Amino acid sequence: MKKILLIATGGTIASRYTDQGLSPAIPAQEIIRYVPETSEFCTIDTCEPFSLDSTNVGPKQWLTIARIIGEKYYQYDGFVICHGTDTLAYTAAALSYLIQNNKKPVVLTGSQKPIDLPVTDARTNLVDSCRFACDDRAWGVTVVFGGQAIAGTRAKKEYSKSYNAFSSINFPPIATLQDDRTAFYVDDKSRIPGDFRVYSELDTNVFLHKLIPGGDGTVLDRMRASTDALVIESFGVGGIPADSSYYDAIRCYIEEGRQVIMATQVVHEGSDMAVYEVGKVMKTDFDLMESYDMTLEACITKTMWALAETRDPAQFRRLFYTPVGHDILFGPL
Repeated sequence: MKKILLIATGGTIASRYTDQGLSPAIPAQEIIRYVPETSEFCTIDTCEPFSLDSTNVGPKQWLTIARIIGEKYYQYDGFVICHGTDTLAYTAAALSYLIQNNKKPVVLTGSQKPIDLPVTDARTNLVDSCRFACDDRAWGVTVVFGGQAIAGTRAKKEYSKSYNAFSSINFPPIATLQDDRTAFYVDDKSRIPGDFRVYSELDTNVFLHKLIPGGDGTVLDRMRASTDALVIESFGVGGIPADSSYYDAIRCYIEEGRQVIMATQVVHEGSDMAVYEVGKVMKTDFDLMESYDMTLEACITKTMWALAETRDPAQFRRLFYTPVGHDILFGPL
């Protein structure tokens, strides 16, 4: 029988109603009591490093979770993390970079309704997650939610209330779960490239700028001194308005040795700055990096991880474009 560590971090799945709205209040041991059927296929230990609405979860908490998994890695067959849904995709992506070459499953899950309600998706999601974490074919960081297993670098919350809240972006789901059966679509455990490693640092000085029509690039000048990298969430396949304020601001970022990465506001299919003049001119002049088919969550957290590893522009570029956990398929030629 497999041995699983449940890491409870709060979120809707552990929430109760208060006068101020839903707030995490159900401890880990009580959460497990709502899924007694898991005792048929695994034993579960619990820990609760923090109990937060996921709006309040960030790099500090990502590092805490990674450290726990690193310390407990050889004591368990798999790990299940109960997490709020709002920033779950960021945590899943961050853990994909912090915990690498792990042959054991690290599964994140949550729910749109608290686990103690009569009608909720929480119990199904948690049972599915434990069952997936016990599967010999499962490995790496995965989000299990709404009957799907999604690579941690490819998950995105696309619905605010529906039970099928998460989608796999620009990559097929790892597996589908139905009742007590799991159908795998991606099963390449043998291709794990190296030794298990947990990273312990992130550079959080990353600024995301979302373009809007008529925007002014001088806002970037005000942020430059306090940031090490700029991610621009552009329109379409990636372009910058023909405005000298943007051109000058990006030039200053690059001349000062800071990273600039072009992403896109379009969820599916990714960026390609070479298509239109508004993107190609900037890419040619500054050799700008792009997120290509990566999710925004993966782009942001990978930038934090890579910056903590190196400040050398060439080495940063190499790390950013090296695939980790299925995060990028269509990178630079």
